[in-house]
Amino acid sequence: MCGRWRRGSRAGPAGAGPRGAEYGPQTRTPAQREEAKAAELSAAGMPTGAVTVRRMRARCRQDGVRGLVDHRATRPRTALGRANERVVAAVREVLEAGRERSSGTLGRLRVHTERLLAEQYGQGVVPLPSSATFNRLAHALADGRGLLDSARQRRWRSARPAPPFVPTTVMAPGELVMTDSTVLDAFVVLDDGVVERPELTIALDVATRTIRAAVLRAKGGRSVDAAQLPAQMTVPAPMRPGWAEALAMETPGGAVRAAAERGCPLEGAAARPVITPQTILVGQGKVFAACESLGMCVQPAPPGNGPAKEHVERTFSSINTLFVQHVAACTGSHTGERGKDAEGEAVRTPARLDDLLQEWIICGRQEREHDGLRHPVTPRCALSPKDGGGADRRVRVCPGATGP
Repeated sequence: MCGRWRRGSRAGPAGAGPRGAEYGPQTRTPAQREEAKAAELSAAGMPTGAVTVRRMRARCRQDGVRGLVDHRATRPRTALGRANERVVAAVREVLEAGRERSSGTLGRLRVHTERLLAEQYGQGVVPLPSSATFNRLAHALADGRGLLDSARQRRWRSARPAPPFVPTTVMAPGELVMTDSTVLDAFVVLDDGVVERPELTIALDVATRTIRAAVLRAKGGRSVDAAQLPAQMTVPAPMRPGWAEALAMETPGGAVRAAAERGCPLEGAAARPVITPQTILVGQGKVFAACESLGMCVQPAPPGNGPAKEHVERTFSSINTLFVQHVAACTGSHTGERGKDAEGEAVRTPARLDDLLQEWIICGRQEREHDGLRHPVTPRCALSPKDGGGADRRVRVCPGATGP
């Protein structure tokens, strides 16, 4: 292309286009020919100026055709951009020095950085970039390290235990069951007339997101109350008085016979699948002892490590959102969300509230689609815990079918 500019031919293969009068080297100066070429390129849909044409000619003389390639797309980019190395080093030093200091703004960081540069190189020798550029540089240097967090966030980050080394992958029902306890966000009336919030302990099958067992009791319950949780996981849930027939287990005859052969008939059972647990992740002492006494493989959860039991923690949030908030005497998640007389609305006993909770688990939770349950054949279709994450229903309901 640079040869055609010198010869004054138009764009195209060498010698293919006629020589234009505006490119004649005898009658036009190099500056005039550059302006003519810029006008031609602009008319062809590539807006170009004479200065750009001049730079392209210079690169063409120096590097040949390779010099005409736009290297902006291949130029390596970094999160720090073209920042001065001395400024980068100063910002890093100030960030590290502020790990144990009180919370501050980016304005304070800029002042301390400017002061450090003045001490090292002299006043005004190393100027700081604009405020927007400096803020982007500070965030890039502190990214993922929490150096720009508040003092409270930094203390929480340092005290938080490390997460599990690798995420747990669960493929089959019963492979991993998580248990945990929480204080329910609702008031109940105890036998002695005292109004308080009960304690809820659940066992969640991770593969199917099925609430396999749930025990609602007064706070500070006995070990025998905790033993109800593993007991519920090993036998079908019986139908309770007053429940509709639609909540009964619907199984084909083959599944009923298979369950009977294992000594666990399903007649009169509620529609909650029986899943034999292989490994149970527990975080409460009483449930831990009860599961070990039944010969289950028990894995203790790391203390204070929420991500280790994220599935069951999220299930507690779903219970509060989908069930508890519709119950009378709901307290809300904290006192700021509590009504004026929530304690006065308490009319249910723990047994009655537990009856409603068990009914909701079967007809509400089990029927609700879950984004975490997908089948490989239909990955865009969300399944419900009743579907078992794509598992066959007969496999889920037969005791011992998914056991160790």
